[in-house]
Amino acid sequence: MSAQAFKTSDPNSFYSQMLNGQAPRPAVQTLLGSTVLAVDADAGVASIQYETVNAFRNPAGTVQGGMLGAMLDDLTANLVDATLSAGQGVATLSLNISFLRPASVGKPLLGCAQMLRRGRDVCHVSGTLSQDGKDVATAVAVCKVVQV
Repeated sequence: MSAQAFKTSDPNSFYSQMLNGQAPRPAVQTLLGSTVLAVDADAGVASIQYETVNAFRNPAGTVQGGMLGAMLDDLTANLVDATLSAGQGVATLSLNISFLRPASVGKPLLGCAQMLRRGRDVCHVSGTLSQDGKDVATAVAVCKVVQV
């Protein structure tokens, strides 16, 4: 990961420190096998890759929808995190998910997020997970900026 791929609003925020290796990653990002590829707070975009492992497999043999939901929650929250100042955090208020097609286990998912509206305390973010160039699931999140 190159520092040029990361453009956050505050270099002293937890998120900036995490991206630069100065703060630990949240455990959920390890669980989801996430890798932040790029984030640009000014442009309001982020891309993150997620690994799909056997533990995510549902009875049909594809990735369980709840795991895709967790990835979309992580994806959209990451973009909001990039816009925060030190001492701020993000809480998801709602996450509306549409599942478009099954996701295969063992192939990475590419997540792309876009800021739809960044208010003072509330943000609206869209996110899409794709695999092999095809959209798998989409979400619109409403997130609240909180003091931590």
